[in-house]
Amino acid sequence: MTRTKLRRIVTYAAFVSPALLFFALIILTPFLRAILYSLQDWNGISSHIRWAGLDNYRKIMSDGPFFKSLWFTVKYVVATTILVNAIGLMLALLLNLGLKTQNVLRTAFFLPYVIGTIIIGFIWQFIITQLFKEIGAGTGWALFAKNWLSIPGYAFWSLVIVAVWHSAGYFMVIYLAALQGVPKDMLEAAEIDGAGRWKQLWHIVLPLIRPAMTINLFLAISNGFKGFDLNFALTKGGPFGSTESLALHIYLDAFTKNLFTYASAKAVLFFVVLSAVTLVQVAVMKRREVEL
Repeated sequence: MTRTKLRRIVTYAAFVSPALLFFALIILTPFLRAILYSLQDWNGISSHIRWAGLDNYRKIMSDGPFFKSLWFTVKYVVATTILVNAIGLMLALLLNLGLKTQNVLRTAFFLPYVIGTIIIGFIWQFIITQLFKEIGAGTGWALFAKNWLSIPGYAFWSLVIVAVWHSAGYFMVIYLAALQGVPKDMLEAAEIDGAGRWKQLWHIVLPLIRPAMTINLFLAISNGFKGFDLNFALTKGGPFGSTESLALHIYLDAFTKNLFTYASAKAVLFFVVLSAVTLVQVAVMKRREVEL
């Protein structure tokens, strides 16, 4: 081995090894421990740990609250994924028109994403429970006179609206970067050929920004499935568990009911479901990119 090659290997190792170490300590080790815990029977406190095998997984199959949380999470992911991508793309298209105030608008749209979701949850909880009541009293609109967080259907859409408001600016930035990479001469040639703005958008712009769509769909789906802090701060799973996401459901099982190993089994199953969904989504979108 030459001195140059050895120096290159040492340099690579120096830069990569800290990241690998943190990944192993913070992500890989807890994940492997969760798999081990899912095969045991332990409440997280007692010194006695019993081997349970697949009993925890069999128990999940008849766990009604688990599937209720799963169904809520699926609905939440579908709603937020569609809305956050649609609104993010529309905002990006607006800012890509070359407005004089585009820098100010870009900052304003992105600013909510900088604020922590726990803080966002508490702020919107105050807005919905207190300010909406004042708006309803002042305008006479029955929609605002209700306490949205105490009605299951309204509570669901409260979560969706706040999540979209919080994240749309981030998705906008990704779409805007992709839009700015669309060749201007191609759009000009299409305009000369008689293509209007809608045809340019549908046949040129959208196919060329498909990689950004793949990234944003992946982020929206994974963030929606993993959503916990906004759910915890805004509704805490209420009313009557109707807005309890799967992540919050697992947390409550582990740290309020002391069903530590049972919650670990749910977490492992959750990981399998999330991995399958995201892998299928990325594979489908990547195939579409190749076809284009």
